[in-house]
Amino acid sequence: LVSLLLIGIAAWGIGFGLISSFRVVGVAIAVGIFLFLIALVGLIGAVKHHQVLLFFYMIILLLVFIVQFSVSCACLALNKEQQSQLLEVGWNNTNSARADIERNLNCCGFRVFDPNETCSSDCFRSHQCQPCAPIIEEYSGMVLSFVGGIGLFFSFTEILGVWLTYRYRNQKDPRANPSAFL
Repeated sequence: LVSLLLIGIAAWGIGFGLISSFRVVGVAIAVGIFLFLIALVGLIGAVKHHQVLLFFYMIILLLVFIVQFSVSCACLALNKEQQSQLLEVGWNNTNSARADIERNLNCCGFRVFDPNETCSSDCFRSHQCQPCAPIIEEYSGMVLSFVGGIGLFFSFTEILGVWLTYRYRNQKDPRANPSAFL
């Protein structure tokens, strides 16, 4: 479910022109495909009662849980000053996302508006633009807490999957030969 959601959101962002950075969309799609393949391995392992597949599914799901739990906690733990520093670093290190933000939020520059710089916003023609930092910071706290909460929820469903896989991995296949070892 999460994998299909990631792929769908990336496609939606491209379709509506909200995201033009191929790296951002590529990473979201790659993570979605990876999670889909992991879920497929778990499903095949459960249906076939294949212990090796279930073991690898359990280990990979545990690693995904650790990463997702860490990122979710980091999203929830950032204060306003750290968010501001993170946004400024991101602003200074990318050009395509900067152009997308300026175009979508109708702002120019990060902290101050400089009419001598180029800007893809509509307000740039009238030189009545406001800086992007206050607008981005207004939404960043909401987005980080939302993403952190959703990530935390799904990380606990993943640990439930790890526990269930561990618990039922060594059960015999009821359709198998009763004299078979496992």
